[in-house]
Amino acid sequence: MKLILSDDNAHLKFAPLTLTRALCELRMGLFTASERWRLLSGELTQEVDTDNPYLINAIDKPSRSDEKVMINSRVIPTKALVDEILALQPNQELYYHNTWIAKRGKNGTLLECANPPVAVLENRWDLYLQNDVVLKSDFEFFTKYSTSGILSNTNTVIGDPSMIFLEAGAVIEASILNTTSGPIYLGKNSEIMEGCMIRGPFSLAEGAVVKMGAKIYGATSIGPYCKVGGEISNSIFLAYSNKGHDGFIGNAYIGAWCNLGADTNCSNLKNNYGHVKTYCFETKKMIQTDVTFMGVFMGDHSKCSINTMFNTATVVGVSANVFSSGFPAKMIESFSWGPDMEKFQFDKAVEVSESMMKRRGLSLSASEKVILEEIFKNS
Repeated sequence: MKLILSDDNAHLKFAPLTLTRALCELRMGLFTASERWRLLSGELTQEVDTDNPYLINAIDKPSRSDEKVMINSRVIPTKALVDEILALQPNQELYYHNTWIAKRGKNGTLLECANPPVAVLENRWDLYLQNDVVLKSDFEFFTKYSTSGILSNTNTVIGDPSMIFLEAGAVIEASILNTTSGPIYLGKNSEIMEGCMIRGPFSLAEGAVVKMGAKIYGATSIGPYCKVGGEISNSIFLAYSNKGHDGFIGNAYIGAWCNLGADTNCSNLKNNYGHVKTYCFETKKMIQTDVTFMGVFMGDHSKCSINTMFNTATVVGVSANVFSSGFPAKMIESFSWGPDMEKFQFDKAVEVSESMMKRRGLSLSASEKVILEEIFKNS
């Protein structure tokens, strides 16, 4: 059996994060959606079904095999729900209230799931709003039958020490760890430098680093090989991104290969404490939300200079270079350059991305360059 992870025609709702990837590659909790489905399904083979037109040619096509189950990538499952999905018979569809979860075949019998999902994502801000419950669920499942590394006695633990899990090679010294609000997970070869204060739920993926003296509030997930410091609250970093210095990021989502200059700050609350407006890629205009706390959403390969000040609910596209003496616009187009948002030359943008990736021993693939070029043409 093969799982086909579907965007459910929702990729624009989660842009700019999904301008460069399918929805199933977004990170919440300890994992991306595709990693979570693979672990919970017993490593079943996966393919992606996306409605993003230029991604279609860059990823594998869904199999035509009859032995496949279509999965809604907006659904965060439990192990019990995955087992229920794998038990579906041909021409059966599983729903949770009005949301389809899984389909085996077409025009099948509609079934209400017996095991509710951890979360169902409707908008991009749900990624951080529901990260608390997802991170706790991931931690419970993934660490239940595993053995943690030994926590150094140079650290101070507030709460239950069993809610701290260290993978092989994880290092943490002389820090304060508070598990009263949720667990703390350190991935393989990750490091929390001395003097940090971490309040769970918190996850640090493989190879990621928290710099000295950082203050991190849950629910926060730091993706693979990111480097973060300063103050972070209820935010997600996807992978290979840097916030290495002081400054505040809260209720935010930072894509891959981003760099935040020293003392970058984002507002996550309006002065009048009202609900925020933010840019929607689906409607191509600012929309009113029912959310009070919202920071910055930044697409892949974007950068900002030192002392950048992002307004509440700012959206930054892909490969933007943000620098300004005041607040930048609340919507910064992909491949924008500077305070006047001039068009960033494509070859120069690729050169910047390649320079950053080279420092990690990586480079842009041919398909990644095609995706970036399509975004550049449409920006």
